[in-house]
Amino acid sequence: MLTREGRPLVIGLAVFAALLETVAYLARWWPGYLSGLAPLGLALFLGAFFRDPERVGRGDVLSAADGHVLVVNEEGPRVRIGTFMNVTDVHVNRFPVSGYLLRVEDRGGPRRPAFSPQASGNAQKRYLMVCPLGVVEVVQITGLLARRCRSWREPGTAARRGDRLGMILFGSRVDVVLPRDRVRVLVRPGDRVRAGSTALAEVVP
Repeated sequence: MLTREGRPLVIGLAVFAALLETVAYLARWWPGYLSGLAPLGLALFLGAFFRDPERVGRGDVLSAADGHVLVVNEEGPRVRIGTFMNVTDVHVNRFPVSGYLLRVEDRGGPRRPAFSPQASGNAQKRYLMVCPLGVVEVVQITGLLARRCRSWREPGTAARRGDRLGMILFGSRVDVVLPRDRVRVLVRPGDRVRAGSTALAEVVP
């Protein structure tokens, strides 16, 4: 399954490659077969990048992104779990908990590498949720290559844990910010996680 952003690109490139191959065949121009390899290769790359697999996970708080856990930081009454996505990871992001989406905010900022400790101040899109845990945030953070954070949900709607939230185009980072005294974190930096599948934390009484 492909995301809505990826379908026209992948299909268009695949059709273009097929046309080039057809022209080469009809013209009996054998070197022309090579002309279709570039758009076909790009279509395959974009098909992998824009893939959107189905996910089923169990846990109180699920990962919002595929990738490796970059940071687990306590920030006063909150704990931040940041996941770095490289270009080979699935870039569809998901809600970590079920709740009500209060608002979606865009914030400007620099574009440092997403794996940098200072990346939390980069340009970003923040999703503020209210759920039984309290206030939970999901933050899509841009990097050097990532320029667009795409949101697929409108404020004022209910969201279920594991529902698709949006995506970031190319390598980037996604943070989940939770009330520190309500959860026990289950991951640590370096752990591999999958959006909507891996449990990041469990609720404590």
